[in-house]
Amino acid sequence: MQTILKVERLSKSYGDLLAVDNVSLSLNRGAIYGLLGANGAGKSTTIECILGTKDADGGAVTVLGCDPKKDRRRLFQKVGVQFQTGGYPPEIRVSELCEQTACLYRSPADWQALCGQFGIGGKIGHAVQDLSGGERQRLFIVLALLPNPELVFLDEVTTSLDANARRAVWKLLSARKRAGLAILLTSHFMDEVEALCDEICILRKGKAVFQGTVEEAKAASRCERFEDAYLALSGEGGDTE
Repeated sequence: MQTILKVERLSKSYGDLLAVDNVSLSLNRGAIYGLLGANGAGKSTTIECILGTKDADGGAVTVLGCDPKKDRRRLFQKVGVQFQTGGYPPEIRVSELCEQTACLYRSPADWQALCGQFGIGGKIGHAVQDLSGGERQRLFIVLALLPNPELVFLDEVTTSLDANARRAVWKLLSARKRAGLAILLTSHFMDEVEALCDEICILRKGKAVFQGTVEEAKAASRCERFEDAYLALSGEGGDTE
């Protein structure tokens, strides 16, 4: 399989705090990779360094064969990023935001079709500020998919969604994975990780303490349930080092 993302010995410090400690990972085309860990474990900093929006102190990152710092314009057309918040005017309508975002890309996806697929087709005339939390979350996924990306970063992708909506999003993402899309996601929902991820990396205080499949995580921690395995490996289960 083609490797679409390769991270080698990535490190990033803030003063005396080592936020990312020699993290290495790789992601193949048509696969979903879960980057997991407690709040403050280093997930966001790792992703920012991968995207080139933060300067790493050490290591190397290759995205679609490119250096994310040197080839940012090229990668912008091929990589989607889902943000939890946006810097848009609160009164902007869904249709206006989608049209403005689509104009940034050479070959954008059909935003109206995407809105329909993600259950907000009836909201395109509404102001973004009037959407529910779940509707806004689905809009952010749509915006991340507008470039027709080869790789997409999804941050807590189903936050604010009810159970039915979460499973609908899982189904849509799984279909895109089968079509070749590579996805790197963060999530605090372990059922979501089990349902979607081919491989996971668990960060603990900036260090990768586990990499492998969900089943391998359960075996490594001697836990029957993945949620228990995650808690044990991540340190969120209350144990101390």
